[in-house]
Amino acid sequence: MPHRTLSLQELSEYLHLKEEDILRLVKRREIPHRQQGDQLVFPRIEIDRWASQRLLGMDHDDVGDFHARSTAKVHDLSARHALIPELMELNSIDAHLDGKTRPKIIRNMVDLADRTGKVWDLDGLLKGVEEREELQSTALAGGVALLHPPHHEPYMFEDSFIVLGRSLNPILFGGPDGAPTQIFFLICSQEDRIHLHLLARISMICRRTEALLRILDAEDRGDIFDILVESEREVIDKHSPIDP
Repeated sequence: MPHRTLSLQELSEYLHLKEEDILRLVKRREIPHRQQGDQLVFPRIEIDRWASQRLLGMDHDDVGDFHARSTAKVHDLSARHALIPELMELNSIDAHLDGKTRPKIIRNMVDLADRTGKVWDLDGLLKGVEEREELQSTALAGGVALLHPPHHEPYMFEDSFIVLGRSLNPILFGGPDGAPTQIFFLICSQEDRIHLHLLARISMICRRTEALLRILDAEDRGDIFDILVESEREVIDKHSPIDP
């Protein structure tokens, strides 16, 4: 329901933030909100954009905190559940991604997603990813970008999934460190909560393991897949809460 609004309580549950923390953000005008009569409401689409960008800008500790708090609520799974083996396959990886410009990389990453057979709205996905990059680059320091559309609708995909491309040429993609980008994830999620959790999980893999350096040196997509599986397990073992 992309046009609905969330109440303060609903937003607290959705973002895994305390109500008082949200009210503090409202007071500082740091979070999208509206006054509807005597009620404070939060537009769903604007909140999703804000939350995605907030995760991309978090430091290591904040991403880890969100990851730990979001795991159990986002999935009906244990906190130590691995997502990479579930949401990626060998055909989800292109170790020789072609393209020397930002538009070409985006087009080729969307085509890679389409080759999984799980995309139902190819044009919508391409438009969404392009719009998201125009809003603000999803590139992180360290040569990686976490591409994603701004909205996550069940009609766009058969299932949630992730694809990864390693470009043949480093691309200036707007990373905060000014360095070129060579590793591109595209997160395709049917549901916003899953998307935010995946964003946090992949950010953790990129920031707290040697995955990026290892992927650059990998021989083929099989090696890349194994690196991601191992790196996710490292994140789970070191940074996820122990199941009760």
